Amino acid sequence: MCLIIFAYRHHPRYPFILAANRDEFYTRPTSQAHFWDDCPDLLAGRDLKYGGTWMGITRSGRFAAVTNFRDISEFREHPLSRGLMVKDFLMDRTSPEVFLQAIIPREEKYNGFNLLVGDMKSLVYYSNRSRKMKVLGPGIYGLSNHLLDTPWPKVLRTRRAMADLIDGTDPVDMKSLTGILYDRTRAEDSELPDTGFGLEWEGVLSSPFIITPTYGTRAATVILLDTSGHVRFEEHSFVGPEDAGSTVHYEFTIIET
Repeated sequence: MCLIIFAYRHHPRYPFILAANRDEFYTRPTSQAHFWDDCPDLLAGRDLKYGGTWMGITRSGRFAAVTNFRDISEFREHPLSRGLMVKDFLMDRTSPEVFLQAIIPREEKYNGFNLLVGDMKSLVYYSNRSRKMKVLGPGIYGLSNHLLDTPWPKVLRTRRAMADLIDGTDPVDMKSLTGILYDRTRAEDSELPDTGFGLEWEGVLSSPFIITPTYGTRAATVILLDTSGHVRFEEHSFVGPEDAGSTVHYEFTIIET
């Protein structure tokens, strides 16, 4: 997943609001978001190559998501799959902080990652590039393929769009949240980061929604958690550059265990 914009304990009606795009090669085998047969309380898409996931939420209110840290100079051959960390947290019962402490001793077995893990009590961010655990307070955050709130153009633009959308106390519209994710605006060359992929690819990857012949946005997901614990989850999935997409929608109420 390459873009996550979320509001945490910021809106009076919704303690958690999320809009996220997962970008991947179209050939990577993937199943759309569903409640897993081997873990019926876990709602997530699934990477069919390694068995993990890029983002998910459970009926008990556990949430996790991962993005890659994009730096070609630090690429590791034969790493562990980063999506397994997300799966493991969602299937676990330990606190976010305890889970991350267990990740740290083996963090170098993964390529660069940004990991968000949370439950109904806290939301915590960790990257094996910054090596700093951060318990998040109320606010609106943006995460792409660098550290949390790194001011890449698509992070700034979509975070600003979410802030405008959820300003005030009115109910938040799911369709408008999804609309933020479909932005195909490419950043100016002068605004692009240098992560080792060259100017043309940096430009291609600078839009929130990505389409190329072989690589692009595979899933656009929005989550709304309201103060009563009710979750609305909607995901639009794509299998190729010409695909119109398919949509799944789930609703459930958190039952804390």
